[in-house]
Amino acid sequence: MNAIQQIEASEKSDLAQKIKVLIVDDSRLQRKILSASLTRMGYEVREAESGKMALDVSLGWPPDMVLSDWMMPEMNGLEFCHAFKEMPREGYGYFILLTSKNGKDDVAEGLESGADDFLSKPVNGTELRARLAAGERIIQMQRELISQTKVVSDTLEQLRAVHDSLNQDLIEAKKLQQSLVRERYRKFENADLSFTLLSAGHVGGDLVGYFPISEKEIGFFAIDVSGHGISSALMTARLAGYLSSPSPEQNIALKYCENGSVCARPPADVVADLNRIVLEEMETDHYFTVILALANMETGLTTMCQAGHPHPLVRRKDGTIEQDGTGGLPVGLFDGVEFEEFQVQLEPGDQLLLSSDGITECPDRNDVMLGEEGFERLMKELAGVSGPQLLEALVWKLTEFADDAGFPDDVSAALYEYRPQ
Repeated sequence: MNAIQQIEASEKSDLAQKIKVLIVDDSRLQRKILSASLTRMGYEVREAESGKMALDVSLGWPPDMVLSDWMMPEMNGLEFCHAFKEMPREGYGYFILLTSKNGKDDVAEGLESGADDFLSKPVNGTELRARLAAGERIIQMQRELISQTKVVSDTLEQLRAVHDSLNQDLIEAKKLQQSLVRERYRKFENADLSFTLLSAGHVGGDLVGYFPISEKEIGFFAIDVSGHGISSALMTARLAGYLSSPSPEQNIALKYCENGSVCARPPADVVADLNRIVLEEMETDHYFTVILALANMETGLTTMCQAGHPHPLVRRKDGTIEQDGTGGLPVGLFDGVEFEEFQVQLEPGDQLLLSSDGITECPDRNDVMLGEEGFERLMKELAGVSGPQLLEALVWKLTEFADDAGFPDDVSAALYEYRPQ
């Protein structure tokens, strides 16, 4: 025997030693002959003189294979086979019937009772080894399947634990991102500001907010970072740090005037600085669109810089709707870009809405986007509604348009309402 054959023989021997065989026969002599033969082959063997005794043995010592005589008193081999197959067990129990019957009907009856194979009596040693080897292959394949199933089950459990942990982290991240919008409604002496922010996932890339400038001026903005998810949310958090503070030391949109008071920087210069910061200081492939607005709450004049963001929507007091702007390139794509400013003169009762493309690009059930005309139609349907109620109703209208399918992109908006006393 060469080395390879020795290894194969050793592996077969190891496998055999792991396999438990129960011999069931009312003939003590037949049991002893089979037991001696199987023990020499390396199997772990036990005996039972009846089907009922075999069931008792199987409860405490589940065999991998059973060699059972067909003809036995009280409980014959077929009855025992049926009862054995009904027993709960982790692995497969391979059942071989020992019988002198060889008719087709007898074989069919045995298979219907759950038998896996047959051995004719008297038992031939060569045939016995062949039948046992076939059973071993079935048992080994079943063991491998159980092992692989356990690995898959354990892996799924680990993935579930990781998913639950990530989901909890994302829930906390959503809370933190929502906290970036410090106030959803703020009433000033001559104006009101309202905000809404809905992420398509746990977290998103939209951001809306405001900062006070003076008693008569405020700044507010709407930002939409490219992409979705955690990386976009992290970028919005960083951008919030540049624009949310009332202090010029922490807000690049503010500066100190010659008299020491706080005043606003030109919006176009602020957006240009943000463009430089993204390209030079942030290691990211993300870019973003933005509208930055400075509103004079005494005169109604609002100065804006638009960088790739959807056009601002103005709803006049008489219901007339205007959507216009300079467009412009997004922030963070090209170096040295010059951004333009434009002004909108608001009259008492007018509303100015800065919204993300999650509204205009929201699809219906046929994948047709709402568009600017659809946005204007929704706003006309909401005539007379103002403040947070307007933004809430707008979201409901958008949900109806999407046929309750959910929003594929973040939805955000900042509503400025000019209401001089």
